Amino acid sequence: MVGRVVVALACVMALVGTGFVWGYLKVFNGNFKNIAAVNPDDSNIRNKSAQTGDQNYLIVGTDTRAGQNGKVGAGTTAEAGGARSDTVILINIPASRSRVVAVSFPRDLQIDRPDCEQWNNDTGTYTGQNIPAEYGAKLNTAYGEGGPKCAVDVIQKMSGLNINHFIGMDFFGFEQVVNKLGGVQVCSKTPLYDYELGDILTKAGPQTISGSRALNYVRARTVETEGNGDYGRIKRQQLFMSSLLRSVLSNKVLSNPAKMTGIINTFTKYSVVDNVTTDDLLDLGQSMQGLQAGRVSFLTVPTAGTTTDGSNNEIPRTEDINAIFNAIINDGALPGEAKAAPSTSAGSARTSTSSSTATTPSAAATPTPVSASATNPGEVGVRVLNGTGTSGLAGGVSDQLSQDGFDVRGIADASQPFDTTVVRYGPGQRDAAATLAAMFPGSRIQQDSQVRSGVEVILGKGYTGGTIGQLPAAGSALTTDEVPEYDGPSSALPDDLAVTNAADTTCN
Repeated sequence: MVGRVVVALACVMALVGTGFVWGYLKVFNGNFKNIAAVNPDDSNIRNKSAQTGDQNYLIVGTDTRAGQNGKVGAGTTAEAGGARSDTVILINIPASRSRVVAVSFPRDLQIDRPDCEQWNNDTGTYTGQNIPAEYGAKLNTAYGEGGPKCAVDVIQKMSGLNINHFIGMDFFGFEQVVNKLGGVQVCSKTPLYDYELGDILTKAGPQTISGSRALNYVRARTVETEGNGDYGRIKRQQLFMSSLLRSVLSNKVLSNPAKMTGIINTFTKYSVVDNVTTDDLLDLGQSMQGLQAGRVSFLTVPTAGTTTDGSNNEIPRTEDINAIFNAIINDGALPGEAKAAPSTSAGSARTSTSSSTATTPSAAATPTPVSASATNPGEVGVRVLNGTGTSGLAGGVSDQLSQDGFDVRGIADASQPFDTTVVRYGPGQRDAAATLAAMFPGSRIQQDSQVRSGVEVILGKGYTGGTIGQLPAAGSALTTDEVPEYDGPSSALPDDLAVTNAADTTCN
């Protein structure tokens, strides 16, 4: 269940973000309950050398009904035995320690579960018996059938990240930690009522919630005013995590050793871990001093609706998921991310820029005229993005480019509005970009190392529709304007990517 994930994430971030505060907490090392989970030799780890120094935490919340969990509205073991990973969050902290990215996975996400060793949640041990692989299973069965090791294997294969830490937590622990914190402030534009749990928030506006109300806030999946099931819940979870993180990192908490000790003591008491020690977290924390909430982003794995075979599994959009994790592995900038502070460290990642300022070429940037040679359209792959705010224009451009012989590979809306049409290109594609730019008067070209093949035409407000310019003859000389290389969120990322920034105080 996500409530435990929320608290585990906040505790980890509090530790890694404020390491010097925790010197006296090393005594809690012996309180952690350790269980085998991580698999550093997994062949599914992608581009492992690029992940050197990264810290990746897989955090799950289990929906066990055993013990004190039944007293907080979790239900009984008669209703559901064992445990499942009700929500899964994967946290990446890059070697540069310049940001934190947390990716949420819907619990009903369709997976191909591998052979796993059977897990007994009641005893917290593996049985030695084999659970056969299953095609088209739900994500939450990975933990339910094979425990932490199986959950790690599944997420490691899907993400390619080298998961080197595991944390699991249950219902009761969530309530206890939130209560130790003194509650968490949330805000809703309307009261929230859930068809299964009843009243979640009885009034609109900002309010502090704790105990069972906080638990229900992050659990509810059938909220009357949302109508989007698990996705509405994930958004609430991310906003709750953001608020909880800001609260944990605030002076009122950090200056209260008794409160902090109580939070971490409760966290260790109600969690199970692999490769997590306060010594490691303290070392990590020292390298992350000064990390701001705006450098913490929450993403949601994109899906393409549900299956029609009766299972109602969420269908993963594999290419988009790969693009997300490629950006994470390569330290690519993400939408909504606050600008990183400049670093002179030789090993630091490239400076990221926020989506609000980096999407359109800077108005202050002076275009440079460059010479190019027109390319045969049959040799140019093109993706068309609509940044005009007027619907339907990308489709019209796509049709015209196809008629001219270009290999049009898809259309979509741009994630931000553009004032000027821009043609972005990757290595060796300047001529191709200039060829397209010649067909859009006033446009500019821009190098973007994240464009893996072909070019991307991003329509700006200057393009109002109608017939595009004439295709230049192959081999003809061209002159076009080029702006400095793009260094913002990856244009390969899905344009409908759901993102929450930890600095977001929006009342939803």
